Amino acid sequence: MRREILIDSAPGEVRVVLLEDQLLSEVFIERQAARGVAGNVYKARVSNVLPGMQSAFVDIGLERDAFLYVEDVSEASRDVDLLLAGDVPPDSGPDRLAAPPPRPAIEDLVKEGQEIVVQVTKDPLAQKGARVTAHVTLPGRFLVYLPGVAHVGVSRKIEDPAERERLKTMVGALAQDLGLQDGFIVRTAGE
Repeated sequence: MRREILIDSAPGEVRVVLLEDQLLSEVFIERQAARGVAGNVYKARVSNVLPGMQSAFVDIGLERDAFLYVEDVSEASRDVDLLLAGDVPPDSGPDRLAAPPPRPAIEDLVKEGQEIVVQVTKDPLAQKGARVTAHVTLPGRFLVYLPGVAHVGVSRKIEDPAERERLKTMVGALAQDLGLQDGFIVRTAGE
């Protein structure tokens, strides 16, 4: 398969086209005026912990501090997020689903001055800073990489149970062969 990337840059806009065997495969358009920070990953410093709101403000280098909820930093919430996505973490059982453990308090998870890695989930608004999470996900065309999460999942759009199991086993074995303790989600295009 022959792949070509064509780039057209004009003031205020960049257009990128991916051709596969001279057929249009993907189009990306980035407008300078509409450029946001959602999805960006930052090394942040906790500037203020708010125990009453179970949240913290973190400095990511923008005009206003970003907002971090306790749910976006605790490990218990990662399991809930995986359940909502249709994938059960490998160490979960019926008892764990019936009574989830209590979430730790924000002051037990982060301290003022602490440096953490965060990803922007929501762009800043007029008077509010960005919303961030400590659960970084790096999406690719075929996989979503989940650093620090030992879990392999498969998109719910792949419905065939045999194919789901095949993909899960293949990606899990590859991660193990590479010595990775991180997680992956196989996207629909990965089928």
